[in-house]
Amino acid sequence: MKKDLVIKYKVWLEKDGEIVIGMGREKILREIEKTGSIASAAKNLGISYRKAWKYIKTMEERLGIKLVESKKGGKKGGGSKLTPEAKSLLREFEKVLKEFEKTKRKLER
Repeated sequence: MKKDLVIKYKVWLEKDGEIVIGMGREKILREIEKTGSIASAAKNLGISYRKAWKYIKTMEERLGIKLVESKKGGKKGGGSKLTPEAKSLLREFEKVLKEFEKTKRKLER
């Protein structure tokens, strides 16, 4: 391949023709895992809480499983954490991304 050309790609997983997870949704889940909060995750990613929440609910509906467990605030504070199913989904998505990256590097040589 020519040295001045760069391969770019976008990856997502679908179910019944509808997106379940892509790179943006993956970032939301990873940021929730890191911060323990949907609000903090959204803020760090520069999106609204509502948009982050909508993406989570859409993923959950399309998969038919819970991905994020949230506790309401209060004296002890609220928070959100990923379910084991969400962590599994992230691992699977990461495997797919790694294969794309490996192929990309191979083709760019």
